[in-house]
Amino acid sequence: MRRTLPASMLVVLWILASAGVLSLAQQNQSEHRKVVTRVTPEYPSVAKTMNIAGIVRVEAVVAGNGVVKSTEIKGGHPVLAEAAVRAVRKWKWEPSDHETHEVVELKFQP
Repeated sequence: MRRTLPASMLVVLWILASAGVLSLAQQNQSEHRKVVTRVTPEYPSVAKTMNIAGIVRVEAVVAGNGVVKSTEIKGGHPVLAEAAVRAVRKWKWEPSDHETHEVVELKFQP
């Protein structure tokens, strides 16, 4: 019994430490910066012709000065995705002391 007590305590400490790291990671992800300049995407002519509508999710890596460093498409119709990325690359966020990952959704309707 004596041996299992220290091992049990280590397991409990490990679980508590892991929970703290998880909550910190979730907290960092939930800190969204305010968009200062938003550019509306152009609705692609092909999408108009094909009557394509939907939502495109784009993740933007935003530098401390608010400028978009890179983008990645997280979901949406491929015909609409490029227009969404072109627009988000022109967005500006409020300054921060660190780089952030911002996920935005753009809605396209004919």
